[in-house]
Amino acid sequence: MTIALNVAETHFRPASRIASVGVSTILEIGARAAAMKREGLPVIVLGAGEPDFDTPDNVKKAAKAAIERGETKYTPLDGTPELKSAIAEKFRRENSVDYALNEVTVATGAKQILFNAFMASIDPGDEVIIPTPFWTSYSDIVEICGGVPVLIPCDGAAGFRLMADQLEKAITPKTRWLLMNSPSNPSGAAYSEADYRPLLDVLLRHPHVWLMVDDMYEHIVYDGFEFVTPAAIEPRLKERILTVNGVSKAYAMTGWRIGYAGGPEPLIKAMAVIQSQATSCPSSIGQAAAVEALTGPQTFVGERRRSFQRRRDIVVSALNTIPGIACRTPQGAFYTFADCGGMIGRTAPNGKRIATDTAFADYLLETAHVAVVPGSAFGLSPYFRISYATGKTELREALRRIADACKMLS
Repeated sequence: MTIALNVAETHFRPASRIASVGVSTILEIGARAAAMKREGLPVIVLGAGEPDFDTPDNVKKAAKAAIERGETKYTPLDGTPELKSAIAEKFRRENSVDYALNEVTVATGAKQILFNAFMASIDPGDEVIIPTPFWTSYSDIVEICGGVPVLIPCDGAAGFRLMADQLEKAITPKTRWLLMNSPSNPSGAAYSEADYRPLLDVLLRHPHVWLMVDDMYEHIVYDGFEFVTPAAIEPRLKERILTVNGVSKAYAMTGWRIGYAGGPEPLIKAMAVIQSQATSCPSSIGQAAAVEALTGPQTFVGERRRSFQRRRDIVVSALNTIPGIACRTPQGAFYTFADCGGMIGRTAPNGKRIATDTAFADYLLETAHVAVVPGSAFGLSPYFRISYATGKTELREALRRIADACKMLS
């Protein structure tokens, strides 16, 4: 018997949950820049969200030793006891927060931690408050998990920080989470205890709202800024806080794919259910390396932080000499998030009008051969992000090109 098929039925139909989700703008810009490089153009990419340093030698040696010991099998679902113990000790030592081992989880990068947590806790229509600018994956993960991102603009005038009155107004009966990131990707803004306190007071008045805090850049702070995490500030909220971190940024281990979190045991257990049906355990070798990263010598962390600060100062100083661009000095991470509103409305030599920050970023790539990321990718315009996790020589050359390209606008 012949079965007739409608042609449309043979075509791939993507799930509705990803209808509004696209590939990261950062990756798209990186792909364009790579293609231009292959054509022989001298492109400088200032979009990378990873340190340009190598993983420390002691960490690499620990991974090799684990391989030699035969630690190449499955591990416990959400982290080895050795790594969970190292994480719990890290939280006590550096953050003054106590987590039992059953309150610690390990996944294949912090991105999976976020995905596990939202998938385990969000029902369709639940809302997640996200201050903008924000890391591009936050809202997409929420949407994939069936939630509704509630984006709250926090511009440069507010230091790119969420204010208590904004949070109060944004909370509804459907609010499930507030998602915070300090220091921030992309703005480099960080929250002190005094900055966090009013926000935590709001959460105390709304017991149905939980707090997820992304502390990934905690070791990359400048000018004597004292990092603090909310669970240490307000113990009454500890049972509603998921503290997310990882080894990617401080230890230059982006490719090792190890993220972790501490939180209340019922949430951690639910997250393990999601992970069990997604990736199972993280890499055994990556976990062994992470143990050494967290428990081994830490002196290089300060050295690398000082290197990043010197580069930050080069970038901020150079950008602020360009008429039409204004750049706040970041408190942490390795990004600047500069206001390019003064460039909007200007015209390029080819007659093209710079109508948006995306158009400005395109212009810099095409004219100056410098790849930056527009603020629209992070939910706030008109800005652009520069990653200064690259060498000083390249940074200076890129900034010279940006200045020259801006002079050509009329």
